[in-house]
Amino acid sequence: MAEFENNVAFIGLGAMGYAMAKNIRQKMSPTGNLYIFDVFRTACERFYHEMQVTGPVIIVGSPREAAEFADTVISIVPGADDVRQVYLDAVTGIIAARRNPERVLLECSTIDSKSTQAVGEALLVGKLGTYVDTPVSGGVPGAESGTLSFLIGHGKPSDTNSVSHRLHKVASMMGDPKKFFYCGGLGAGLAAKISNNYLSCSILLAVAEAMAIGTRLGVDEKLLHEVIHHSTGQNFMADNVQPVPGVVTHAPSSNNYRLGFKTQMMIKDLGLGVQAGYATGITPTIAEAALRVYEKAAVDPRCIDRDGSSVYLHITNPTRKSPE
Repeated sequence: MAEFENNVAFIGLGAMGYAMAKNIRQKMSPTGNLYIFDVFRTACERFYHEMQVTGPVIIVGSPREAAEFADTVISIVPGADDVRQVYLDAVTGIIAARRNPERVLLECSTIDSKSTQAVGEALLVGKLGTYVDTPVSGGVPGAESGTLSFLIGHGKPSDTNSVSHRLHKVASMMGDPKKFFYCGGLGAGLAAKISNNYLSCSILLAVAEAMAIGTRLGVDEKLLHEVIHHSTGQNFMADNVQPVPGVVTHAPSSNNYRLGFKTQMMIKDLGLGVQAGYATGITPTIAEAALRVYEKAAVDPRCIDRDGSSVYLHITNPTRKSPE
């Protein structure tokens, strides 16, 4: 094994990445170095001051520097362009780092399958390591508790494939192994994630609309939730991301719409679902309708930079406009 086997690079310290990196630093080898990079250096500095007591934390100036002396790389950034910048930039990207065929790279962002396949193939040709799409589900709460689901574009762990065991080991520092799904080849993890998010984003809007209709017709909101929970409309989003404040105590809405998954990000994820639908010959009617609503909510000052369930505030008073 390479001399840098205990070192890890983490790229992207946003709301989820920050919490995921904390779990990595706490659970990785105490003698290993954790190299961190984010386009906002203040996030790195905050992480360093909080986590240096648990083991070495080294702030670097580029993804290339982060990967240079690490056998494991983890990244989570907003979109496909950011992923390409992280991995393929000829000067600052990981593709410019020291060659290491044993390096394992877990890319946790939600992007389109085609983009991730192109990145993975370029890194493989350049002998930079094995790149695997490993999108996550569970939001900020799952990242903080280390119970994320991982949808992995790779085969199941086997005795003949050391990469699969390393994937499982690293993902287990951030997620719950009972919720790891090995989906097959490169890009398959993202295909599963896009399909899941098509549902979760659309269902959340449906829950918000149903709750608004029922309460305006005179049903108490807590009673209405109980009815749905014990009837055919029961679903995860209603029980855990309930958009009506005060109905489910742990839901973001009951905590001032504390950020779990940003409203603006709903547009990206539903957009990916729409693109994938047309690419596969399926007309994504539900996602297209939901996307139009989230596009309006994403510029509503009541919803900006808050959990996506704040769409409830938008649909119950849709005439409110954002400032010019």
